[in-house]
Amino acid sequence: MRVTNPVMCALLRSPAGGPMRRQFMVLRLFGRKTGRRYDIPVVAHRLDGELYALTDAPWRNNFRGGADVEVTLDGHVTRMRGQLLDDPQAVAPLYASAIDHFGVKRAPRMLGLKIHTPETPAAEALAEAARRYHLSAIRLTVKT
Repeated sequence: MRVTNPVMCALLRSPAGGPMRRQFMVLRLFGRKTGRRYDIPVVAHRLDGELYALTDAPWRNNFRGGADVEVTLDGHVTRMRGQLLDDPQAVAPLYASAIDHFGVKRAPRMLGLKIHTPETPAAEALAEAARRYHLSAIRLTVKT
């Protein structure tokens, strides 16, 4: 990650990123405890007309209670507000939508999940996975 993340960030901020720039985004945020700057490349999930980052990574906790973030998506930088969603009942439908969008074969790579069924898992199974593996979503809204 120490090598690939900076390379991905550079590609996503430049025209050389090509079609990847619509599928991935860079979140620039500051640690809530350390104040350290983080540039994190993630898949951009457009679900139900809203923008999300789906993750189980520890950096998600910086969005607990809401946090300002700069989002680079499709070559444009936008100041946004990120809100951590970690309630399994709220997160499960978002993961189901993402799995449906990517398809069961591609979703494991795009979401970092193992899917052991030939179709999108049931809502209950996804809620249990969210609870067990700390799956969460960060809702990104334009800062006003």
